[in-house]
Amino acid sequence: MTQAIDNRRYDIDWLRTLAFGLLILYHVGMYYVFEWGWHIKSVQQSVWLQDMMILINPWRMSLLFFVSGMALSLFLRKAQQQTFAWQVFAMRSRRLLVPLIFSMYVIVPPQLFYELQQQHGLSLGYWSFLQEYWNVDTSLAPFKHSSIGLLTWNHLWFLPYLWCYSLLLLLLKPLLEWVLQSRHCQQVSIGWAVTVIGLTTFIIWFLLRESYPTSHDLLNDWYSHAKYFWVLVCGFFLARMPQLWQKIVEQRRWFLCISLLCYGFIILDRHEQLMFIAQYYQSSIWVKSFYGTIFISNHWAWILAVVGYAGYYLNFSNRFIVYANQAILPWYIFHQTLIVVIAMKLLPLHLPALVEAPLLILLTSLGCLVGYELVRRTSLSRWLFGLKVTVVKKHNIAHANQNKVVS
Repeated sequence: MTQAIDNRRYDIDWLRTLAFGLLILYHVGMYYVFEWGWHIKSVQQSVWLQDMMILINPWRMSLLFFVSGMALSLFLRKAQQQTFAWQVFAMRSRRLLVPLIFSMYVIVPPQLFYELQQQHGLSLGYWSFLQEYWNVDTSLAPFKHSSIGLLTWNHLWFLPYLWCYSLLLLLLKPLLEWVLQSRHCQQVSIGWAVTVIGLTTFIIWFLLRESYPTSHDLLNDWYSHAKYFWVLVCGFFLARMPQLWQKIVEQRRWFLCISLLCYGFIILDRHEQLMFIAQYYQSSIWVKSFYGTIFISNHWAWILAVVGYAGYYLNFSNRFIVYANQAILPWYIFHQTLIVVIAMKLLPLHLPALVEAPLLILLTSLGCLVGYELVRRTSLSRWLFGLKVTVVKKHNIAHANQNKVVS
């Protein structure tokens, strides 16, 4: 943590890469985990896998929003003298909305195709299905319809959510900057910071969670919106509070201990080992509040522990993280479709899960790698996948070729 706050924070790059990489493992797990619904399901389903996935399920997406808030905060601080808010918003729109729209039409359809094929007996060929998928007025699979027919963003819901939150954060930027510059904010203790973060999250959980369960429906997902936007704002603040950031790094072991204790409580409760208190969850506001405190502590302790350990061990650059920082968005776009397609192709082989699952992870990762290598080759594909488009002038190319000949 000796790097100046105005310099690039490589631990943020590592956090983003690791968080997105974790999605591959998580979504492969969704294929095998018992009972939990997903687009397709293996015939070899595991009950114990639920406990493993609950370890990361409560905070995995929050970590992405938290890191996004940190990255946006540092970018705005660096660019605030040269870049207007509308320019930042235009850049965010190009990076988030263009890949979203393209992927909804091209990348995501195989997920729904195989879901309907495996779980609902779809007999259409892929091209015939695709014509129905693109047709907003289609009568195919009405139970999967939204206001735009079968078109869906599936795992890419993170992109429109982040776009909306970025717009709101830019609108609130003058207020947030005013708060950040106040003496009380910069000198806040870690105890007060954690209390404010946790209490606000608890209020959101208590008031909205049951009324608005997570749906990934942009217009009605109010619990998720409140939670994730608050997480984004917390990341925005932390990135500009170096003393607090350093305290989190120093206290990382405590956060890890708290997170493991909360996780243990949650697992015991799921296995009905705490019925002496669980039976009063609906009837007692105190018991419900106690559970809420455990859930919120689990959520934030894991995020702060991960941020703390990354700040201590991962604030450095190397060739891998430079490459991964560019590749991670295309990897994210490709990964779930690849998992679904590859899993369906492996299904007739009847491989044991202990063989099939590692193979599925390996082939998905290789597919993401090849996909990114293809995407980054042309300006059009880079634009469609949210990458920076570099324009190389012809006379520069000619000059480079001339130098090569001379040398």
